[in-house]
Amino acid sequence: MFKKILIANRGEIACRVIKTARKMDIKTVAVYSEADSEAMHVELADEAVCIGPAPSKDSYLVADKIIAACKQTGAEAVHPGYGFLSENQAFSKRLEEEGIVFIGPKHYSVAAMGDKIASKKLALEARVNVIPGYNDAIETPEQAEQIARGIGYPVMVKASAGGGGKGLRVAYNDKEAYEGFLACKTEAKNAFGDDRIFIEKYIEEPRHIEIQLIGDAHGNVIYLWERECSLQRRHQKVIEEAPSPFLDEKTRKAMGEQAVALAKAVKYQSAGTVEFVVGGKDKSFYFLEMNTRLQVEHPVTECITGLDLVELMIRVAADEKLPFTQSEVKREGWAMECRINAEDPFRNFLPSTGRLVKYQPPATNMEAALPMPHGGGVRVDTGVYEGGEISMFYDSMIAKLIVHGKDRNEAIARMREALNEFAIRGVSSNIAFQAALMKNPRFISGNFNTGLIGEEYPKGFNAADAVHDDPSLLVAVAAAMHRQYHERNGLIDGQLPGHEYQSGEHFVVIIGEEHHPVSVTGEPGRWQVRNSGATQEVVSNWQFSDLLYKGTVNNQPFCMQVERIGLKYRLFHWGTQVDALVLNAHAAKMQKLMPHKAAADTSKFLLSPMPGLLTEIAVKVGQEVKAGEILAKIEAMKMENVLKAERDCVVDKLMATLGESLSVDQVIIAFK
Repeated sequence: MFKKILIANRGEIACRVIKTARKMDIKTVAVYSEADSEAMHVELADEAVCIGPAPSKDSYLVADKIIAACKQTGAEAVHPGYGFLSENQAFSKRLEEEGIVFIGPKHYSVAAMGDKIASKKLALEARVNVIPGYNDAIETPEQAEQIARGIGYPVMVKASAGGGGKGLRVAYNDKEAYEGFLACKTEAKNAFGDDRIFIEKYIEEPRHIEIQLIGDAHGNVIYLWERECSLQRRHQKVIEEAPSPFLDEKTRKAMGEQAVALAKAVKYQSAGTVEFVVGGKDKSFYFLEMNTRLQVEHPVTECITGLDLVELMIRVAADEKLPFTQSEVKREGWAMECRINAEDPFRNFLPSTGRLVKYQPPATNMEAALPMPHGGGVRVDTGVYEGGEISMFYDSMIAKLIVHGKDRNEAIARMREALNEFAIRGVSSNIAFQAALMKNPRFISGNFNTGLIGEEYPKGFNAADAVHDDPSLLVAVAAAMHRQYHERNGLIDGQLPGHEYQSGEHFVVIIGEEHHPVSVTGEPGRWQVRNSGATQEVVSNWQFSDLLYKGTVNNQPFCMQVERIGLKYRLFHWGTQVDALVLNAHAAKMQKLMPHKAAADTSKFLLSPMPGLLTEIAVKVGQEVKAGEILAKIEAMKMENVLKAERDCVVDKLMATLGESLSVDQVIIAFK
């Protein structure tokens, strides 16, 4: 067994690998960019080596620097995590030549299966069902148009080295095929250093289901059941679960055996995942691609099998045999994972960067690399901490929230409660959106496909999409909080005798356009809120600095995120976020008469919708622009974002320069 390994990655996956290595008494070496000098993985590792500037192409993607760090520290092996160099055959081959073990598949397996074009050809030779498409690299956007027409729209334009939704576009016409080719080529070159593009038929109403594999150096390959990854937004996974609510045992077995046969054909060692697209009506399945690495969503498989996939990868890399057979693989309970990302769901999921002013995950009783407790529970995998920075240079993931229950309904209920308790301040997160999905009827039924989010939220996600099951609960908590603040005001020293502050009991809770007259009696910790003739007893030991309002309403337990913003109380519960204003009756009457302040007219400006790097300005001063034409491109969190004209206009001034780091709402272009 290795004495010291280096983790060629960052963030939560680097922390995840370190935990298993620590359990196995293996020393760890972290590598970090200048932007990550205070990152959690640097703190957790036994040693750390700086490998260059913030951009990943100058640090985490430079194989020479990783190898130099191994030699400097005496690391015998490298775990690549996912992303970066994890599926780079040249990197794994270089390590082998340098006498350093790659904790992953051999370079020839990476070459055969990590490349989407080569893997499709291999799958065809092995008589595996594959999606119709053009499986050679496409050279020009004109050729992309011609091929797409030949296959028949819609098609998927995909980067051969792509992954995580990067370098992928769905095209429904020639224009989208042309632009999609160019965008994918740029994204793939920046993210992976490989800009080869191919095209395949887009299967409509598909389900995305993947088989987890583990293979050793002695010819053994075992499948560890499947993961349902159909809940996606813009081809990026949002929620994953295991097992799939869709598969029957016959299909599950057939997919597993086919995945194993494919892996054995390339003498696959280590953990890997074979992805399938599955027809929603007849359960027909087609090979999509193979990920020759650990997947982001591997914890859900760990939950239902009780296996530590990182430990298995390390043991296989050290030439050990797998310690179990196919028939010994357990499948117990149901697990789900929500990816908690730094993005604003109320602004079309634009990236959000900055400092984590508050980071308060839910209480956990499960952890990576440790045995699962009986009855399941909650686990959080993360690489951040309160006060840390979410950088524009890397992926938007803040944490992975994983739950395990005895069945799917229990897992959903546990996830809903855990999301209620996950408090983040300073940057926006997608927690509200995840919570809304957890109560979506189609998701709860298990009858959904990869189009669910686009179909349910065609105009994006907003507060109106998350109507609360029990609005009276929000009213009661807002009223109880307000009364508690008033009670504190009454304790201020130096009040004149006979003129002490009087709280009063009657208020109006205003949420949106609705006014709710209430009376609040009782004392801090136990309030009786009377609303519309019904009384709710709110019991809680909440203090003013607490982000979570935990307690009971009429003896029913609940947990709600709360925050005072100016005169309002922001409440978040079950995916619903509201700003409640609590006033006395006279003030509420006056508030109805207050005019609404009109928003500033920004129609003559192109504003940056996110923090990012301005990589292209596609227009010149004086140029006439038609609606739909490209104005500029911004790169943020490894994704290229194209900004287009919303109407016909003429360019007046360029207000930002190429290569500039933009802030949110910064003016890029002014129009006449």
